[in-house]
Amino acid sequence: MATQKIDFAAMSDADLKQELETRMGEIQSASFDHSVKGIANPMELRAMRRNIARINTEMRKRELAASSAEVLEGRSKLRARRSRQKKQA
Repeated sequence: MATQKIDFAAMSDADLKQELETRMGEIQSASFDHSVKGIANPMELRAMRRNIARINTEMRKRELAASSAEVLEGRSKLRARRSRQKKQA
């Protein structure tokens, strides 16, 4: 069964939140079914997790795009500090 790719970028914020809630319910149900009796194709769980990650990524991308310049500057400083700490360790 081939899965169709969904364009999450074309969805509105409300649609993304609704889709996330729906997908979270689906994965909880499928995960429970898999642990109790097993499902026919366990790779479906991976696809579900990846779709949830795609939705979260799109939501975060929109959140950062709507951020002010001060917030983005602080974020850049935080990332630079973490990078320096990794190099020192």
